[in-house]
Amino acid sequence: MARCKIGVAVIGSGRAGMIHARNYKNRVEDAELVAVMDPDEEAAEQASQELELKDYYLELDNLLNDDRVEAVIVATPTAYHRDIVVKAARAGKEVFCEKPMAMNVAECDEMIEAAAENEVKLQIGFMRRFAESFRSAWDAIADGKIGEVVMVKSNTRGPSTPKRWMYDIEKSNGPLAEVNSHDIDTIRWYTGGEFETVYAIGGNYRCPEAREEFPDFYDNVLLTGTLSNGKQGAIDGAQGVQYGYDARVEVLGTRGCIFIGQVHEKSITVCSTEEGLTRPVMTSWTKLFQEAYVNEARHFINCIKEDKKPEVTGIDGRMAVKVVEAGNRSIVENRIVELSG
Repeated sequence: MARCKIGVAVIGSGRAGMIHARNYKNRVEDAELVAVMDPDEEAAEQASQELELKDYYLELDNLLNDDRVEAVIVATPTAYHRDIVVKAARAGKEVFCEKPMAMNVAECDEMIEAAAENEVKLQIGFMRRFAESFRSAWDAIADGKIGEVVMVKSNTRGPSTPKRWMYDIEKSNGPLAEVNSHDIDTIRWYTGGEFETVYAIGGNYRCPEAREEFPDFYDNVLLTGTLSNGKQGAIDGAQGVQYGYDARVEVLGTRGCIFIGQVHEKSITVCSTEEGLTRPVMTSWTKLFQEAYVNEARHFINCIKEDKKPEVTGIDGRMAVKVVEAGNRSIVENRIVELSG
């Protein structure tokens, strides 16, 4: 017998957390948002008021002791993911964890092990797999419309300047983690292979205030890699570009190519004597992937209700983190890095 509505709590009431919370409150039919948690009481209270919730929590243990909570959405800074996910899994809660999955592969392994030992779901937030254009591209690849995939090029460039804590690569893992985790996952998904070697270069072109204290910080990165099945991948990432939010992919095959995404928000173009040709630019990932977030949330709840394995697992999160680690090492050591195991 199918389960009734799944009780969900969102941990973290920042921008990503509130996207999830609003979706679970208003658009995920088989879920009931029962609580939010944030150690900042003002943020937690404001979130609960907006979402018209009776309860909010400041401490994880109190939330996990709430019997109404069957599943948690982890949308905190990456450094806290491992501890929260492991505790939630041990408490028997189903887990959705935002990307990047964790700070390193060892933490990912702990999270995967905790979920397996306690027989709970663990889904990672690679929402592009649930975006209509990305899924249509996957269908075209599976149907052989471009022959065999040879190379995938994926770029993500964000308009905003990084927050100060992101300058410390030891704390943020840099743009490869914060921005390009999605690109890494897209390449793995479309090629069906795992990265075997990576070579990356980075530079700080837009954040002069970080150069003295954080000489290893980069706001621009290029990464190329070879995959286990002989295919090729390339990533172009940037922060603080200002002109807009720019996420595009090219999938090159033996008999054709698939292009995904555009920098424009709408198809309208305005022509005037004062400004010439103008066209609205996409300004935020929250707009571009609005429906993808809803779709991935519905998928998570459906997997719980039907006891199915999520399409995006802890292994997917782990492999992206592994590439991030190798890419950051390549930048520092200026060499090709081989990924083992």
